[in-house]
Amino acid sequence: MKTQFSGYAVEMGANWLFGGGPVHNPVGGLYPKTLVEAVDKVAVARDDFCAKFSTLLTKKVKNDVDISILAGQRLFKQEPKTPLEMVVDYYHNDYEDGEPPKVTSLKHTYPRNEFVDHGEDPYFVADPRGFEIVVQYLAKQFLSSLKGDPRLKLNKVVREIIYSKNGVAVKTEDGSIYKAKYVIVSVSVGVLQSDLIDFRPKLPIWKRLAISDFSMTIYTKIFLKFPYKFWPTGPGTEFFIYTHVRRGYYPLWQHLENEYPGSNILFVTVTAEESRRVEQLSDQEVEAEVMAVLKTLFGNKIPKPEDILVPRWGSNRFYKGSYSNWPDKYSQHRHDQLGDPVGPVYFTGEHNSNRYIGYVTGAYFTGIDTADDLLGCIKNQTCRGYNSQQM
Repeated sequence: MKTQFSGYAVEMGANWLFGGGPVHNPVGGLYPKTLVEAVDKVAVARDDFCAKFSTLLTKKVKNDVDISILAGQRLFKQEPKTPLEMVVDYYHNDYEDGEPPKVTSLKHTYPRNEFVDHGEDPYFVADPRGFEIVVQYLAKQFLSSLKGDPRLKLNKVVREIIYSKNGVAVKTEDGSIYKAKYVIVSVSVGVLQSDLIDFRPKLPIWKRLAISDFSMTIYTKIFLKFPYKFWPTGPGTEFFIYTHVRRGYYPLWQHLENEYPGSNILFVTVTAEESRRVEQLSDQEVEAEVMAVLKTLFGNKIPKPEDILVPRWGSNRFYKGSYSNWPDKYSQHRHDQLGDPVGPVYFTGEHNSNRYIGYVTGAYFTGIDTADDLLGCIKNQTCRGYNSQQM
């Protein structure tokens, strides 16, 4: 989701695409040519050891009970110990998964299929129209207009879904009621875990357990606008790291000079518990903390920021986080239940993806799969979930 920050369009959410692999990334292919030209390729050095090590671990434990990434590191005596080792490990794991290795499934996270299939060439989307152009481009394929098509209802907050074998009624916050034979629910697993949408009758216990046991991460990019640059720029300087005894304390920094020359914008990424902590602070308190870090890195004479932007995904009732993460010991069977329909209520989203969980490609493919499931139910009466689960 983009927003205007000090005269520039910045992405508070998804920012990356990956390419260069043996499988074409369909999301990249959705971009109009003009948008592709606006994408800036970032040279990020990735440690090849991580991929090889994780593949070896996965092979050794694939027939065993699932373990966390941290347990796998300990198994091979590779647990990070020093602040530098921890921040490098953070880059390879927390920065990708949104949660630390101690709570993340090894079996269902490594090898990272997004990189295996689509490549490890990262592309940073820097387009004034925002990453949302992907959704708009898709919508234009079947809507007569992004604003005038009567099938598209905007600014409606769903608060209640009443379902039975006879169909569905969806009630919104403004009192509107929409009726249909089926419904596809595409909110995040974090929203499903919250009380925003009331399902009537209650979802069956197997479904509620599948939802409640999954993880919704928080990935926070804190933007700062300065009057002038005081950090290195040029080739190989887009990222810099801060080591601290506390894991995840404002560790990864990036400037936007490559994307927006002269913008004088930095942003730092925090995740998981640090994100939750930061969300409870005021913008002024966050600014004080990040400035202390920057002064440690660049000295006390650096200028004060002119502006700061602190997204609060976890507190936003429409998101309740950033994306999902597969927790350790969460079984494949339970994950199948997470995606199973309940009567006429179908569920989709990146959290239902087996292969690309947490990625835009996961949302894209599960959307197609769910639509195919529902079409099969309508046309052929082969309705997944109707006979296998009790409503």
